Amino acid sequence: MRPGHEKRRREDSVVGENWTAENGEADSAGVRLFCFAHAGGGAAVFRPWQRRLAPTADVRPVLLPGRETRLREKPYRGVPELLGPLCDGLLPLLDRPFAFFGHSLGAAVAYETAREIAARGWGEPRHLFVSARRAPHLPARRPPLHPLPRKEFLAAVANMGGTPPEVLEHPGLLEAFGTALRADFEMHETYVPLPGGLLSCPVTALVGARDPQVGTDEMAAWRDTTRGGFDLRVVDGDHFYLREATDEPLATVRGALDAATAP
Repeated sequence: MRPGHEKRRREDSVVGENWTAENGEADSAGVRLFCFAHAGGGAAVFRPWQRRLAPTADVRPVLLPGRETRLREKPYRGVPELLGPLCDGLLPLLDRPFAFFGHSLGAAVAYETAREIAARGWGEPRHLFVSARRAPHLPARRPPLHPLPRKEFLAAVANMGGTPPEVLEHPGLLEAFGTALRADFEMHETYVPLPGGLLSCPVTALVGARDPQVGTDEMAAWRDTTRGGFDLRVVDGDHFYLREATDEPLATVRGALDAATAP
């Protein structure tokens, strides 16, 4: 286990079956695709992929504590403390070829999860897809948001467009959701690459053509994270292109997974 993987109390670290959403329609798929959402995101954004990527992939959105059906659970605030229980929770599902897709914060989590699984001797993903987040070794462009007072923090988050308006406008939802949202931003903004080597799997980086938070040069730098192949895809849309323009990215994912699992 890498340095920094602090043990939580048992009630705070139970993972069980809730780490991933079920996908009973893809038992025959050749590869299992684990999907990691942006800060504040849950499994919902990836559930349509389960139908659209079948039968190529068994899509499993990863649901972290503090989101959706795990709203009452304490959220994690840093990548190092998340990795241990996350990898333990995924292990029973690594019984077939697997791949990772991570969007924004999820890109950092997917990358470090791939490295941790490899370090444990459990193999590597057939493919790593990273979306809408600068490469791990590049510095941040803007001051962090997570230390801001509540009102300023929520205003800044709302301006980014990633949180549903009904959440931001409903006091009850906001109170329940706000703790996990701030924890996600802290995880995102304090993340630095953990010690370890390069990946060997192919990496595909995707970025929206109108993304104000990350540029193509910052996404291209993901090529430095692997000894394997690298591909950069610029797709139509902004930072949250996955909500609307999914045909192009899904075609990219399907093509890469077909290649990764070809005999």
